Amino acid sequence: MTASAVSRDIKLVGTTQPDTPGRILRAGPAEVEFDNGQCRYVRVNGVEVLRAVSFLVRDRNWGTYVPALSDLVVDQRKDGFNVRYHAVCKDGPQEIAFDVAIAGDAAGNLEFVGEATPVTDFLTARTGFVVLHPLQGVVGNKVEVEHVDGTVERSVFPKNVNPVQPFLHIRALSHEFMPGVRATVRMEGDTWEMEDHRNWTDASFKTYVRPLALPWPYVLKAGETVRQSIKVTLSGRVPKAAGSRRAASVQVAVGGVTRRTMPPVGLGLPAEELEHAVKALPLLRAAKPRILVGQHDPRAGHGLAELYGLRLVAEQTGAAAVLEIVVAGLDDYAGELERLASMVRQSGLALDAIAVCPVGDLKSVLPGGDRPPAPPLPGLYAAARKAFPGIKLGGGMLSFFTELNRKRPPIDALDFIMNTTCPIVHASDDRSVMETLEALPFQIATARATIGKIEHRVGPSAIGCRDNPHGETFTPNPGNERVCLAKMDPRMRGLFGAAWITGYVATLCRAEVGAITLGAPTGPLGVIYRRTDYAQPGLDDAGAVVYPAYHAVSSLMRMSGSKLVSVESSDRSAVECHAVKVPGATLLWLANLTSSRQSIDLTGTEGRQAFCSVLDEGSFDTAVTQPAKFQGRYRALAHGRVTLGSYGVAWICLND
Repeated sequence: MTASAVSRDIKLVGTTQPDTPGRILRAGPAEVEFDNGQCRYVRVNGVEVLRAVSFLVRDRNWGTYVPALSDLVVDQRKDGFNVRYHAVCKDGPQEIAFDVAIAGDAAGNLEFVGEATPVTDFLTARTGFVVLHPLQGVVGNKVEVEHVDGTVERSVFPKNVNPVQPFLHIRALSHEFMPGVRATVRMEGDTWEMEDHRNWTDASFKTYVRPLALPWPYVLKAGETVRQSIKVTLSGRVPKAAGSRRAASVQVAVGGVTRRTMPPVGLGLPAEELEHAVKALPLLRAAKPRILVGQHDPRAGHGLAELYGLRLVAEQTGAAAVLEIVVAGLDDYAGELERLASMVRQSGLALDAIAVCPVGDLKSVLPGGDRPPAPPLPGLYAAARKAFPGIKLGGGMLSFFTELNRKRPPIDALDFIMNTTCPIVHASDDRSVMETLEALPFQIATARATIGKIEHRVGPSAIGCRDNPHGETFTPNPGNERVCLAKMDPRMRGLFGAAWITGYVATLCRAEVGAITLGAPTGPLGVIYRRTDYAQPGLDDAGAVVYPAYHAVSSLMRMSGSKLVSVESSDRSAVECHAVKVPGATLLWLANLTSSRQSIDLTGTEGRQAFCSVLDEGSFDTAVTQPAKFQGRYRALAHGRVTLGSYGVAWICLND
């Protein structure tokens, strides 16, 4: 592989699909970013009021279509702007078209009008306007809710993650976003309700059209037009904008050693990847996973072979073996667990822990919906204790935090709870994926308020979706693009994946989780290259051995159990950081979470000899083709300043 063999886009995000920032439009004190049909980051004098206003079409499995826009007209004037466009979403034989008009005036008020007309009967889980409120400046603050019957409710945006809808039957929402200035969002044409988007790690509160209590998916009839409108109105005296400049660099302050230790970090071990994981054992041994999470699902025919495979990889890497157990039976669950325990003994697999989940809990249940039949959890957990004596027992969900939050297990019977996350449930653009890190601490704090002191384990998680609890299956991704709820996300193969994983682990360590497991050794959720049935541009036939994420994951896994060092970033949305104490030094991770170059100034490191290794576009080729050589590259760092290119990751060794 040569530097010219792989394009910059492939190095960064694994795909050539464009994902460029939108166009900034201004209307008085307000500005928005118009991005492929949606208005993002609605700000007034630099203060974010809304994260987005979008007209969205969702498929039957809650995947979000990427609309094909045409007839786009953007008119930016001195006193405001107007935008209009036509869009089409197609899915096999079905098709829907919609027209959107957006206007902003000199007072900073915005209006959105959408009209959708199915070309054919169109099966959808939801079609219409969605409004996102950001987290910063909103969580825990007051909100005034006008309902469709005209009544007004005065409440607050929830601090802990609400498992169901905080507000129903919404006509308008009003909140103060700066002293004395309010924004009112009025929604016409249907009924709206709000969900706490943090359940899925989205960094927002989402107000969506059509109540979840109504049937879904539903059919929009061909030729019947749906019309909706959103008005955003400012009230109060908006102060003149203060001159503000973004800091020239991000400040990262390294503090002292804390009393906390870094939790064990490991990998999932999907049954379908066992054979490939065995072939990758030299790289896995070098990476030193502390935990390997295997799977037993009787519906997939898992049996002795999978248990032998988990045993082999765990013994060869020295990792603690954990087995996720899907319990298929309703009545004979105790017998099912006893038979599995007998197979485990036969295989010789030494389990450190098991995590038990009924098959009925693998799919999401909407608020107010009927849950599938499942064994009673106290009885199930008691049967698991009996079948696997002396082994740590976990419960909760093998799916997202949403499901854990909506069905909280009896914690007295458990040693730990668990859930996974996926950052591409509702949005798949690069910035939205990185922004999901903002929601993670709220999930952990919410769980902690319920479970007390027992351990909370998170994972296996990756950018791609290992399971879709909201639909029949994953969203196909034949075009190697950014697709919601896809299992194969190309960014896992780029520098983006390494930066996201570093930020993910750093965030969860601060939140004090008990263990973290990441996707898999190989495959669409993996960090080690293998041949797949889908193309991997820039890597196939180019001598690739690992993905950039391997270096992030291996460095984090090796440091499991080390004392954490206090470290703060002045802008975690741009640069994430993490640090541990090792003999004679402090090891610091820096991750650029943006597509822009970031200058980073270190403080608290004065007088200490420092050495640095950087994973970026320039080192990409060596990193993916010669991982051992790359990990041996450190250079002296002078003056306490690091510059990281797009999605770059740096490791800095600060000698005592």
